[in-house]
Amino acid sequence: MMRRLRWFWFAVVCLALFVAAGVQAQDPRASEAQAAARSWLLIADKGDVEASWSAAGKKFREVLDLTTWRQALTEARGPLGDVQTRTMRATRFDAKMPGGPDGDYAQVLFETDFAKNSGARETVTLEREPDGVWRVMGYLIR
Repeated sequence: MMRRLRWFWFAVVCLALFVAAGVQAQDPRASEAQAAARSWLLIADKGDVEASWSAAGKKFREVLDLTTWRQALTEARGPLGDVQTRTMRATRFDAKMPGGPDGDYAQVLFETDFAKNSGARETVTLEREPDGVWRVMGYLIR
């Protein structure tokens, strides 16, 4: 019995060390980019077109004027209904974007259940702008 108990505690300690090592290994940029993506999505979830446009990055606002963004957000999100759950699945970083200058880019991928569509995939593309803040430059729902 004592031997089993020792093995149990050994397994618990090993598991704790494994989890702690995984937490320490995460790229610190990931937490920042994920938080920025989630914050922006919460604004979009409310249907606040003006606030989501204003909170997006410079490249986003240069490509989409407010009227175009209003139409795109309404068409993309309206039929889906309210967000029921959203789970972050992956975060990827790159120094290059097709057709763009070198920079610090991130894609945060979510699996989202909407009231009228479960299992949707959302991709939020962000850029770390010159002030050091991650801002949305693209949004895609599949």
